[in-house]
Amino acid sequence: MGDVMKVLMMNGGWRTKGNCAFLLEYAASELEKDGIESEVAHVGGAHVRDCLGCGKCTETGLCIFDDDGVNAFIEKAAQADGFLFAAPVFFAHPAGRALDFMDRIFYAAPRSVFYGKPAAAICVARRAGTTAALDVMNKYFGIRGMPCVGSTYWNEVHGFTHDDLLRDEEGMQTLRNLAHNLGWLMRCIDAGRVAGIEVPEPERGARTHFIM
Repeated sequence: MGDVMKVLMMNGGWRTKGNCAFLLEYAASELEKDGIESEVAHVGGAHVRDCLGCGKCTETGLCIFDDDGVNAFIEKAAQADGFLFAAPVFFAHPAGRALDFMDRIFYAAPRSVFYGKPAAAICVARRAGTTAALDVMNKYFGIRGMPCVGSTYWNEVHGFTHDDLLRDEEGMQTLRNLAHNLGWLMRCIDAGRVAGIEVPEPERGARTHFIM
């Protein structure tokens, strides 16, 4: 196999020691057992701009706005082998700053940065809304040709504090299984590449307009 594999993680919460960060650190410890490194990129509490759809990124492969962590994430993503995105849930959808961040990294990055690399999303909430939030986040992976990694239940953990999360035994079990599934799929893809099986080149060009 090649070099040590790496998972790039996004903490979509504003706190660097909040529940999302706690779960990502936990997942990182499980990935480490499989010999896989990880790094967490924190969206943080600073203002995160929305995507303007201006198209300037098609010229550079980076977002025109360089005053937050979006471009740094894209540059690190090019070297990553897999991804784990975490977001808190407030009103049955991922927190706004997490979605703004994901809108811009997936819109701005060249296709090769994400295409063919496995990804997973995890959500944390006190009580409800997590499955709807996961539906939103998983759609980013589908449109970028990324294998979406699952587990033994929906990738969600419930609680208000770190202790609450640990008491959600099935949620933490789901997270452990998710981490190992992600690592397994990354190694499978790497083994296929070594055997000469490359990611298929997608057909491009057709762009249907639904207003006739």
